[in-house]
Amino acid sequence: MYSTSSTSNSSAVSNSSAFSEQLPQQIFARREVIPPQNDVLWRIEHGAVRTLTWSEDGTFITLGYWGLGDVIGYPLSSRVKPYQIECLTGVEVSIVPPHLWHQDINALLSHIQQAEDLLSIVHRKPISLRLWQFLVWLSEKFGRDDIDKGKLIDLNVTHQDIAEVLNTTRVTVTRLLQQLEEEGTVLRHKRRIILRLPNKLIKNYSSALY
Repeated sequence: MYSTSSTSNSSAVSNSSAFSEQLPQQIFARREVIPPQNDVLWRIEHGAVRTLTWSEDGTFITLGYWGLGDVIGYPLSSRVKPYQIECLTGVEVSIVPPHLWHQDINALLSHIQQAEDLLSIVHRKPISLRLWQFLVWLSEKFGRDDIDKGKLIDLNVTHQDIAEVLNTTRVTVTRLLQQLEEEGTVLRHKRRIILRLPNKLIKNYSSALY
């Protein structure tokens, strides 16, 4: 699942590099909200965001995590209300108007695939498996291989952020992460998470679950 998404993203990025250079761009700060517009899609050129909604009681529901090359925006989630795009880092986006959407079809298909991937993870049981698969998903999307200790998830996500994705509590996420640390499966590094299994084993373990 994960390697397919990664390949699709890489293809979308390479095929649309010249396309993006011709588009107007905008910069947002960490935790800033990208304004929703009915007639605009945003292509991420740098940084990471999450899309979310919330229930009547104020409970946040994370719809997705998006990074380099991904296309996001209200037109892709028009049936979800409320709908919000929150920057997890400093973010640079290109503004894609409707008459150019057909030129970015690979990114649009990737958006659908990644949303389905995350939806599949959220319904896994038990919750410990759900957490592990989400960490693997993040490592494939935002991971760095250039460290000796394992695969670094180069994104600062809080225990509350993870809980909102996995439909559980922050206390449960904290407890399960502590268990993974005790087992030596994960390691903390400057508020980041490192998966300590070799990359091949991470992918094989993930594939075996599907």
